[in-house]
This record gives sequence, structure tokens and C-alpha cells, in this order.
Amino acid sequence: MHQSNRYSYSVICLRTKLARLIWLCTYHVLFRLSPTLGCQWWRRFLLRVFGAKLSKGANIYPSAKVWAPWNLVMHENSCLASGVDCYNVALITLGNSSTVSQRSYLCTASHDIESESHQLIHSPITIESNAWVCAEAFVGPGVTVGEGAVLAARSVAVRDLEPWGVYGGNPAKFLKERQIKR
Repeated sequence: MHQSNRYSYSVICLRTKLARLIWLCTYHVLFRLSPTLGCQWWRRFLLRVFGAKLSKGANIYPSAKVWAPWNLVMHENSCLASGVDCYNVALITLGNSSTVSQRSYLCTASHDIESESHQLIHSPITIESNAWVCAEAFVGPGVTVGEGAVLAARSVAVRDLEPWGVYGGNPAKFLKERQIKR
């Protein structure tokens, strides 16, 4: 790595670490302790202060963990439920009316297993409109959960899920088409 690139990389790392430290303090004192009911506006405000792009109707529970608010986009009526772990080293986007249920894990980063130093690698996650990531499911780096798709409870998505499909298992496999009854 060229000397000037190494310097700018270390400055970026230092800024990120400092921002993360300030966010962690804010999270534990002001975000996590906020009441579940009636304080959505407060949690949205705190996340926006740290760079999150949230619609007015985004719903984030106080026990949801957000690693880097500046890498979070939530559209109208999207939800990060209680206990969700949003490890967003890269961007995570939730579309309109998408839901990530209790204790699910959204993981945008891993390590290069072919690298001697196990270099950190990352890739964004997109959860499209009307999609549902059920309780305790795992969504890995670079995955897109297609519009209206469902990832069943405790399932593992390591590849894209096609729109309006229901997926389950480890790794998640297509089970059936999702039909909405009206």
C-alpha cells in the first residue's frame, strides 16, 4: 500500500472508531433505555444524528443493535424488531413495509478465508419492500431479500432470495411461492 493511501486509510479508521465510540455511548445511555412505546421518534432522531436515513414511519425497537447508523436506510413502515443485530459495516437498506423480526442477525461483513491476514470484507444487504425476515434468521453479506420474500425463522440466507418466495433452512432453500390473501 502506498504511504499516502496508508495514512488516509488510518485516518478513516480512526474517525470510524471515534464515531463508533460516541455512538455506543449514545446507544447505551439514550437509545437502549428509551421506552418501547411512544419513543420511536426519539430513536429515529438519535439514529439520524449519526447519519441514518430513516422515513418518518420507520420503527426501531430499543433493544435492536445498530453497529453504524450512517450505514442504515429504512423506508416507510419498515421495522427492526427487538433484539435484532444489525452489523452494518456496509449499507443495510430496508424497503417499504419490510420487517426484520426478533433476534435476527443482519451481517454485512466477514473475513477473506483465502487471505493470510483474514482481511475484513463487506458487502451491502438489501431487504426489499414487503419482505419479512422471521425470528432469529441470519442474512449474510451481499444478500438481497427480494420484494415480498419471506425468510423463515432460524433460516440462513447466504444467497439472494427471489421476490415473493418463501425460503427456509440452512442454507435457505426455496419452499413455495408467497400468496397474499385479500
